[in-house]
Amino acid sequence: MRSLMCLLFLVIFSSLQMTSSAVLSIGAAQSICCGEFSNIKVPVNKVVSYYWTSSSCRRHAIVFKTIAKREFCINPETSWVRSHVDIVDKRTATPP
Repeated sequence: MRSLMCLLFLVIFSSLQMTSSAVLSIGAAQSICCGEFSNIKVPVNKVVSYYWTSSSCRRHAIVFKTIAKREFCINPETSWVRSHVDIVDKRTATPP
């Protein structure tokens, strides 16, 4: 009987741990980390938005989101990235 109670406690504790972790991962949807950088030069007219990866990530990267809802991890030191960011910022800025 005692081992059954211990097993039940272990199952309940494990399920609570899994559900509390799931909530954290949902809230951190935009804090993905990039495993490797893409070599594709994303056309600026296809980019709808971008975001920077979390500072906790091993690789600091910028992620471009396209019209087709694809995401590309790009090295921020790549030559064309700065101009893409500027164009997207101007496009999405609200008028005064």
